[in-house]
Amino acid sequence: MPERLNWLLLAASAAATAGCLWLASHGPWWAALLAASAFAFVNHTPFSLMHEAVHGVAAATPRRNRALGLIAGWMFPTSFTLQEAAHRGHHARNRTDQDLYDYYLPGQSRLLRNLWLYLGNLLGLYWLCIPASNALYLLATPLYRSRFVVERIAPALGFAPYARDLARLPPGRVWMEIASAFGYQAALWWVLDLSWQGWSLSYFAFALHWSSFQYVDHAWSPRDVVEGAWDLRVFPPVRWLALNYHYHLAHHRHPSVPWTGLPALATRRGQPTYWQVYRSLWKNGVQPAPLMGAPAGVSLLRSDEEEA
Repeated sequence: MPERLNWLLLAASAAATAGCLWLASHGPWWAALLAASAFAFVNHTPFSLMHEAVHGVAAATPRRNRALGLIAGWMFPTSFTLQEAAHRGHHARNRTDQDLYDYYLPGQSRLLRNLWLYLGNLLGLYWLCIPASNALYLLATPLYRSRFVVERIAPALGFAPYARDLARLPPGRVWMEIASAFGYQAALWWVLDLSWQGWSLSYFAFALHWSSFQYVDHAWSPRDVVEGAWDLRVFPPVRWLALNYHYHLAHHRHPSVPWTGLPALATRRGQPTYWQVYRSLWKNGVQPAPLMGAPAGVSLLRSDEEEA
């Protein structure tokens, strides 16, 4: 468990993301675009460190592990406890009917499922929903945990089981974590004199990257709770910034292995590239769902060049 390295990476990513936000707010337009583009990749490092903490492999003791995950969550921004519950739910439900965004089920509207795929996963709305729901929790905790939200709003958005899990969490702890995350963001605005244009541009770029990434590593993979993921082939520096998050099949098979151990466990052959899956989602949209246990939808990954 590379705890010292993880703390160093957390500090370095905090400095780097702050620098990107400052340049996006104070630099000329071309520098702002470059800074926002860099932020989209660099901000994945603290997210990946939070992911390590969710699985208890970021630090050697539970207290330090939670502290690292909490601080890493400030840069998203989100509550570590909320993320922990949501992500563990993802591992339990992966590729089941309750965690499926590349396919639509009988009785579901293909149009609505496509709207969620394109707007949510490919155009960044998925990320926006998380800080927005955190803000709702901060300002109206009883409403967030109410039967109206859990039993009516969440099912309409496709998050019913996750909403039930989150509603059971200790509200005081979650509230404090959200407050600290938003407090960190407010402190950055004050200390760095950030502009809303620079901050929004940076987080929009991150939202595009993060939201699509959360399903590119699963789309068209086998409908299997463990095997339903890819070890994506990607430009190595991008994978390093994400702490080997692209080796997602290896992670689902071995969730207790730290990020430094995933390359040795990753499948090297027969795995798609990141861009191959990404393009296929734009091209195909949601497809009729095969039964649970179905193999990978390899034909959906074919590029236009391969089909020609």
